[in-house]
Amino acid sequence: MTRPTRRLVIVVRADPVICGHSGEARNLAEAALDRGFDEVRIVTWPIDRLVETGLPLKPLDRVLPYSAGIHVERPEPVGDYKVPDGRYLAGLTGRLVELFTDGVPTVAMSLYLSPHAMAVADAVRIARATGLPVDVTTVAEAVGSDVTNVVRACVEEGRWGAAAHVLTSYLEHDVCLAVSEYTREIIVAEAEAIDARHGTTFAAQCRERVAISYPAIDTSAYLDLDPRDGREVLERRGLEHDGYLLFLSRLSAAKGVDDLIAGFEHSQAHHDVRLVVAGNGPEAKRLRAIASTSTVAHRITFLDDVDDAEKPHLMAHAAAYVLPSKPLPEFTETFGIALVEKMLAGGGPVITTDTGGIGEAVGDCAVIVPVEDPAAIAKALDEVLALGAEQRAEAEAAAREHALQFDRVAILDRILERL
Repeated sequence: MTRPTRRLVIVVRADPVICGHSGEARNLAEAALDRGFDEVRIVTWPIDRLVETGLPLKPLDRVLPYSAGIHVERPEPVGDYKVPDGRYLAGLTGRLVELFTDGVPTVAMSLYLSPHAMAVADAVRIARATGLPVDVTTVAEAVGSDVTNVVRACVEEGRWGAAAHVLTSYLEHDVCLAVSEYTREIIVAEAEAIDARHGTTFAAQCRERVAISYPAIDTSAYLDLDPRDGREVLERRGLEHDGYLLFLSRLSAAKGVDDLIAGFEHSQAHHDVRLVVAGNGPEAKRLRAIASTSTVAHRITFLDDVDDAEKPHLMAHAAAYVLPSKPLPEFTETFGIALVEKMLAGGGPVITTDTGGIGEAVGDCAVIVPVEDPAAIAKALDEVLALGAEQRAEAEAAAREHALQFDRVAILDRILERL
């Protein structure tokens, strides 16, 4: 086997997890091959562990293959039942140590600080302590849930040591990134809260070191779609072109699907189009129950098995795409990858809220409604369905042009320029 000369290692919750950053890892991996890396390794979690966590997963038999040169590793846990926790993390960290000490120049990138950036930071320290040659440059990308679900929670609960662990590991990386300006702002804000209580200097370090790197998207997957494939998808799903409104994302409370269902019920749009709710997640059962009691239940369809090959076509043929996201303590939308994907795919307009980093994702190319406002959603639905063909075409072209800036090769190039 030929020894690689340049390697990219990405540590992430990868496929089959339903998450925009899982897709981003795939996009960065594919772009790395185009940029001269002759080996890419995605180091992630065993399938059985992902199932146990309850994370929403894509159908395993329909996960798209990776290109030759991309290797997905799922290290087995270390230890037995006498180790209450950390067994899988030990396996992941141990494998990283092996990769960092084999002499191959490596760029290691983690998506999600907890626990991936912490694993990379630990692995680098261990690798260097072995005395073996180590040639590794590290990049950590912070996403919204790193702050809202980890750092902020630690601050609110007075668990400053855990927050310090996350932030210290983050700042140990050679390059520190955030997926939006909004994400950077809340990282600094939570660091300031820790500093005020404990006399630390995390905020100043974050202000100086954290740069913005928007998520990397495979724009080619959403452009020049084959009409025959689109017709097959619609036929298989029992849908018609422009005959449905689409929500396609994780089914969690912060995504605002309950508001969308209520808005759809009170709109005139439900007479003309269906509502398709595509995705899975912790709120799936509750949302199905809400929809079942709606007066327009017969006009609402849930899809929990949409794969990556179908997704662009469902987006492209929708009369509108609606993501009425809302800020909650456990999650706030820090970018909105699915919104950009929809703008690339074309079709009807995007309706969303100006929550978190969504404005950075959509620019002025979306219809913005207030959060938790079904009446505003209903009004927006009726207005976008009334648009003429010329207005719709102009909006579609502007949205696609805006979204092209997030192409995966351009994003990776900007990351590599920082190394």
